[in-house]
Amino acid sequence: QVQLVESGGGLVQAGESLRLSCAASGRIISINGMGWYRQAPGKQRELVATITSGGSTNYADSVKGQFTISRDNAKNTVYLQTNSLKPEDTAVYYCYANVRSTQYLVPVTYWGQGTQVTVSS
Repeated sequence: QVQLVESGGGLVQAGESLRLSCAASGRIISINGMGWYRQAPGKQRELVATITSGGSTNYADSVKGQFTISRDNAKNTVYLQTNSLKPEDTAVYYCYANVRSTQYLVPVTYWGQGTQVTVSS
């Protein structure tokens, strides 16, 4: 079984920063793509950023230049550095990882439990 555990969310004021972390554990052989989504109250979940195993990144237009995604393959961990936070960044942030494990023949996408980011004005 593979688990993703997120940390780093919280309540901050506009303009401040947070670093979100998401660590994968379990019977992992390798991890392909990793990334972050977010869901604000009353809105659909939206893609924030992705990163491949080789380090190629992709961002939603709304966070380009503001957020930075990175990963530590040795630690099976993905990070999201969120800078200059705005009230509209308030959401639950979910990480995912596409994992090749000893349990299944094909890679499976796993999700974290979500971490709340609240930005006050």
